[in-house]
Amino acid sequence: MKSSYAAVTLSASLYIAGIAFSADVDQDATTDTQKKTLQTAIETCVSCHGIKGRSVSPTFPNLAAQTATYLELQLHAFKDQTRADPDAQAYMWGMASQLNDATISALAAYYSTQAGADGKSGNTTLIAQGKHIFDEGVPGRQVPPCASCHGAHAEGNGPFPRLAGQHAPYLLKQLIVIQSVLRTAPVMHGIIKDLTRDQMQSVVVYLESI
Repeated sequence: MKSSYAAVTLSASLYIAGIAFSADVDQDATTDTQKKTLQTAIETCVSCHGIKGRSVSPTFPNLAAQTATYLELQLHAFKDQTRADPDAQAYMWGMASQLNDATISALAAYYSTQAGADGKSGNTTLIAQGKHIFDEGVPGRQVPPCASCHGAHAEGNGPFPRLAGQHAPYLLKQLIVIQSVLRTAPVMHGIIKDLTRDQMQSVVVYLESI
C-alpha cells in the first residue's frame, strides 16, 4: 500500500510540475508574440511618425515623450472611431483597427519613454505672444492659461497631451477641427471657442519652439 501510495504521489507531483512547466513555456511564448507584435506596430508607425516617434512631416504629430495616458486614449478613440476628424479617418482608423488592448498599451508606454523633439526657432514676436497666452490665457475672452492643464513647460499631464516641440501646422489644424467640433474634445471646446486664428497661430509657433 505504501509503495502504491508513493507511486501515485510521485505521479501527481510530476503531473503538477508538468503543468507548471507548460504554463511557463506558454507565458514565454505569449511574451515573445507580444514583443513581435509591438515591434511590427512600431515599424508601421515609423513610416509616418518617424524613428522613435520624431516625425519629419508636419502632417503627422511627434509621438516621442507624449504622455502614455493620452496616447492610449487616442489610440482607443481611433479604434472605436469616436475620434472622427478627417485626418483620423484617413490615416488612423484603419491602422488602429488592427491593434489589441495590450499592443495599444505597449505602444503608448514605448513612445512615452522616448526623448522629445527639440524646439525650432521661429518668429520671435509670435513666440512672445504665444507664450503670454499659454502662461496667462486671454482673460477678456474667458480663455484660461494653457499651462493649467498642459503643464508649465507644455510637457503634458496624464490625459492632457504634451505640446512642447510639436509641429505648429499640426497643432493649428487640431485647434481648428476642435473649434469647429469636427474633433470631439469636450474640455477644449469651451476653452478655445472664442480664440482667434491669429491667437492660435501665435500659441502653436511658441509651442513648436520649446
